[in-house]
Amino acid sequence: MKRLSIFSGLLTATLLWVGCSEVRRDPGTVYMPDMNYSRAYETYASTEALTKAGVNYTAAPVPGTISVDGAPAYPYKNDSAGYAMSAAVKNPLDPTSVDLKEAERLYLVNCGICHGKKLDGNGPLWNDGNGPYPSKPIALVGDAKYEAMAEGTMFHSLTYGKNAMGSYASQLSTKQRWMVITFIKNKQGAKATGAAPADTTATPKP
Repeated sequence: MKRLSIFSGLLTATLLWVGCSEVRRDPGTVYMPDMNYSRAYETYASTEALTKAGVNYTAAPVPGTISVDGAPAYPYKNDSAGYAMSAAVKNPLDPTSVDLKEAERLYLVNCGICHGKKLDGNGPLWNDGNGPYPSKPIALVGDAKYEAMAEGTMFHSLTYGKNAMGSYASQLSTKQRWMVITFIKNKQGAKATGAAPADTTATPKP
């Protein structure tokens, strides 16, 4: 009986040693391989293979669709005709419903470095002529030309870029671009009338 117990113990120890001696690399049966091993996708991969397969993928939205932020699609192309027609485009946002504090933040993050906190063109890149820019950026307040610029033309410039300014379509959504323009027009209007600009700390209307 004692020999049987010793033999059983040795056999158990041997089996345990053999079973744990190697790393098990076989995961067993996978019933849903597509869920366990997803295909790898390269975010910025070339679409050349799709084109060869007859799939014309451009990543552009379907014409006439409305983005998730609810703003209508901009209808004009980046050409001289589109720039001219942009003047007729109206801001789709109700200015009383725009969170001007958030619009100001978006302006300062994306535009203030050039156009300045006071919209006078004296941002950090100019800094009274002491910055790295060789010429002063546009003053959005204090220059009659830009104070009279239509909202649609401003949107066109923000979307496609104009002169030294690049496009901000990738940094700001359609709605955010209109919010920035609302903020700029608010500041321009306050300067033109001599009144104080709207309180950007006020809670926007629902």
